[in-house]
Order: sequence, then structure tokens, then C-alpha cells
Amino acid sequence: MSLQQRIQTDIAIAMRGGETLRRDVLRMVSSAAHYAEKRNGKPLTDDEFLAVLSREVKTRRESVEAFRGGGREDLATKEEAEIAILSDYLPQPLSDSEISELVRQAIAATGAASARDMGKVMGWLAPRTRARADGRRVSELVGQALARADVSAHDGGSA
Repeated sequence: MSLQQRIQTDIAIAMRGGETLRRDVLRMVSSAAHYAEKRNGKPLTDDEFLAVLSREVKTRRESVEAFRGGGREDLATKEEAEIAILSDYLPQPLSDSEISELVRQAIAATGAASARDMGKVMGWLAPRTRARADGRRVSELVGQALARADVSAHDGGSA
């Protein structure tokens, strides 16, 4: 069963169970996927659907920050509940150590040696971390690793 089919089934289950928040959140995701399909002119693959799902979670995380900043804890709590529902459909997130290992592999695979190679490394990592890690965190770890590589290259050259 595809992820989209699973969500459609879960919408029906939520409707029968009277779970209005779950039903509404899943309907919003389904609607966002439908618009993406219309925009692309073709049905979404599971990877593309995961990207839609990830975008929905990211939007809600940003909303939580904004609501907390504005003193609206009630709305922030609701957004967090929605994130929890959507997280059930996302793959298991990567830990920092797993991301760091992928960064190490990416640097080795691309031959990256300095911060100028960030794009190459991120391009290699993108399909491997999609929907499993926050892009900002991945970028941060890549930047740190490349800065260390750049420093050690300069130190090695002057010794």
C-alpha cells in the first residue's frame, strides 16, 4: 500500500472514530498532495509525497516558533499535535551521529576539500536525508566538517 493510500484509509478510520483533528490534518496533507499533482501534471511518487509531507511538518514547526514568540501557547500546542500526527507517516529521523557519518561519506565520495564544495556535498546528501533530517541541521554539519577539512588542509600545507 502506498503512503497516499494509507493516508486515505486513515482518513476514513479517523472519520469513523470521531478523531476530528487527525481527520483534518490528514485531509490537509491529502489536499496539498493533490495540488502538487496538479502542478506537476502527474501522480506523485512515494518520494514526492514524502516531500509534501515533510514540507507540511516544516511549516507547522515554523508556526510553533511563531506562535510561541507571540505568546499563543494554545495554537503552538495544536500545531505540535498536528506534527505528531504527521510524524507517524515519516521515516525514522536520522540522529546527529548518523548524519555526521553520511556527511563523512559524502565528503569522501565527492572529493570535497573546502567550503566551496558545499553544493556538491549537499547534492550527494539530499536524496539520502530527505524527510529524515532537517536540511538546516545537515547543512550546519556539512559546513563544520568542510571547515575542519579546510583548516587541516591549510595546516598540512604549512607544516
